[in-house]
Amino acid sequence: MLDTIKHLIDILATPWLSFTLTIVLCFVALRLRWVWTKWFLALVLLGVTAFLWIGFNDPYAGLILKKADNAPIVIMLYTFPLFLWIAMIQAVQNDKRMEEGGAPEEKSLSDQKTWVWPDLVYIEFIAVILCTVALVVWSLTVPAPLERPANPGNTPNPSKAPWYFLGLQEMLVYFDPWYAGVVLPCIIILGLCAIPYVDVNVKAQGYFSFKERRLAIGTFFFGFYVLWIFLIITGTILRGPGWNFFGPFEEWTPHKVVALNNVNLSEFVWIKLFYNKLYAATGIEWFGQGLPDVQSKLPWEDLGNFGRCLKREFPGLVALGFYYLVLPGLLAKTRCRKLYQQLGWARYSVVILLFLTMFTMPLKMYLRWIVNLKYFVATPWINF
Repeated sequence: MLDTIKHLIDILATPWLSFTLTIVLCFVALRLRWVWTKWFLALVLLGVTAFLWIGFNDPYAGLILKKADNAPIVIMLYTFPLFLWIAMIQAVQNDKRMEEGGAPEEKSLSDQKTWVWPDLVYIEFIAVILCTVALVVWSLTVPAPLERPANPGNTPNPSKAPWYFLGLQEMLVYFDPWYAGVVLPCIIILGLCAIPYVDVNVKAQGYFSFKERRLAIGTFFFGFYVLWIFLIITGTILRGPGWNFFGPFEEWTPHKVVALNNVNLSEFVWIKLFYNKLYAATGIEWFGQGLPDVQSKLPWEDLGNFGRCLKREFPGLVALGFYYLVLPGLLAKTRCRKLYQQLGWARYSVVILLFLTMFTMPLKMYLRWIVNLKYFVATPWINF
């Protein structure tokens, strides 16, 4: 029975399936109020405890979960659901109170005042002492995950970053390093900085509410839990030797070979579509040209080579142009019309750019898993 449960968990941990289930659970949590009842937290923590109990007693999963490096991940499996439930249950309760004609709970407590000194300072001082004691105990009981000096002749497999950088390392699988390591982190930081300037919703200020903050809470769910936390857990538990995917209860063998042939969008169009299908079916000579040959010369050194590069990557350029230039306008006229009217064109442009950039992550992940797509635009100088 236990082996069957482990096998089922390994199947559910398949990247595309686990990611899809995470999105579905997020959607259910946002749509159904009864999810945030009092037994929800107990059910989640019970499931986490059962998984950890099975994992700690498993010869393969135990090696991952018991590592000192991964102790924050184990703690995170408890703390994140706890604090999320505390916030969401207050939001749901406030929504019920306002539907019945009452005021949010925070409003009813607004007349109660607490002195900063000494009340608040004492509480913060005690919290600092407790956190310091916890860190000291942790440092004494859990050995520091220090390894031997780096040896270029004996590199670890897999070679992983610290747990808080594993989400960034996982993004490097799906995007070019300059984009995943520089552009996306900068966009995330600038996007967080832009929130006070683009958020024109004056509701739910000073109290928790779900109905009045659907967009903000939904963005947090998807951007933080579905994307970032999922990538961290994936990089910690599911990525093994060769950076291949392994189930939580699957042995990490360096001899696992996965037959993959990642191809660019230009290769899909020029070879698989034009040459293999249209040329074979019609015999038209233009379809039989194959992939245009592009050299690694700088654009100003050979304009003909640059022209062939533009011709080869034309499908990807059209796709990116539609995604970033045409789609925002279509959304402003249809699905996001209300948002456009509330924000105006300037704020809307910033918000939709951030949203579309965020959604490139799941889009690229699915395309890599399903059709092994590597890049939309692949040039000798830069990749998108």
